[in-house]
Amino acid sequence: MYTAVYEKVPQGYIAWIAEMPGVLTQGKTKRETQENLKDALKLMLEVLRDEARKETRGKKKVTRERFSFSY
Repeated sequence: MYTAVYEKVPQGYIAWIAEMPGVLTQGKTKRETQENLKDALKLMLEVLRDEARKETRGKKKVTRERFSFSY
């Protein structure tokens, strides 16, 4: 779970994910901004996954597995 932060500005809203620096967006309505924020987070996670794969490619002692938790 992430924390979305929304700020009302004259043009609509800006928003970011508190726990993920670099995930930010804007929109004319809060609903549009929410959708844009989901897209921004998905893109950031894809980039981070790709980078992690590149860093471990070819390493024989590396294991990858799905990991989830709740708090």
